[in-house]
Amino acid sequence: MRSTAAYGITIIGASFWGLTGLFVQSLYNFGFSPLEVVTIRMTLSTILMFGIIGMIRPYLLNIHLRDIPYFIGLGVISIALFNWCYFTVMEQSSLSVAVVLLYTSPVFVAIISRFVFQESLTVNKVAAIILTLAGCSLVAGFFPLGAMNLTVSVLLFGLASGFFCALYSIIGKFVSKKYHSVTITAYSMLCGGLFLLPISGIEKNLKPFAEPMVWVYSIGSVVISTILAYILYTAGLKYIESSHAAILATIEPIVGIMIGVWVFHDQLTNWQVVGIIFVFSSILLSVFSRKKKFQLLKRNRKPRYTG
Repeated sequence: MRSTAAYGITIIGASFWGLTGLFVQSLYNFGFSPLEVVTIRMTLSTILMFGIIGMIRPYLLNIHLRDIPYFIGLGVISIALFNWCYFTVMEQSSLSVAVVLLYTSPVFVAIISRFVFQESLTVNKVAAIILTLAGCSLVAGFFPLGAMNLTVSVLLFGLASGFFCALYSIIGKFVSKKYHSVTITAYSMLCGGLFLLPISGIEKNLKPFAEPMVWVYSIGSVVISTILAYILYTAGLKYIESSHAAILATIEPIVGIMIGVWVFHDQLTNWQVVGIIFVFSSILLSVFSRKKKFQLLKRNRKPRYTG
């Protein structure tokens, strides 16, 4: 895979995350809570992925038992806990604050990657991180509209959402070179779904499933903004640095903003436009300012799977 292709699929995967609002907002209208929506997405993702993979490429479901902790980390610690913290901030504060605090994740990734993977903190990478935070702050309206009063609880949950989100890039890096991205996504969803099912209370809110549109929105959310998003993003992790991938993932809130403008006719302020420019600038800086040349894996090198 070429450098441009790797960065491209990473951006596309993150963009699909930005389409989540098209489906999830509709599910909220049927009376589902945020935790129930996450449970629906992860559970249906597991059923669909294992069913399709089992019929088409069953060998992709073979994993080493010793790698199960990585999948638990991805599904439970990263995906499930990230969503819980993220939605908690939205409930206690606002979506704007949640978005700003969530996108501290590139900072966490860059710092952790410096010690875990020995990825260098170059001047350009630091500049990209600063542009990312500034851009997300402007897009979300956090600045310069005035200071927001944040409680300690909101601040801690918000930073936790960014931290848990960052862990996907870190933990995923350990298995991205060993397993196919489809395998990683399937087992991550399985672990997260098994964790959420007993605590979400979804069994007490089954009436909405009698509505056909609930299934349409649920499957759309699962296929586009969950399965495809995580598969593409995880595939990109195999070829690029975790910190670069995390910065590229900030395309997600921009896509969400664009969906709001084009579909729901939201209005953008001049400051939000400036913020979008900042985020896209950070993406370009991340792609074209690598200190080392892009490292290609050996061609035709395939991971070996054993039971």
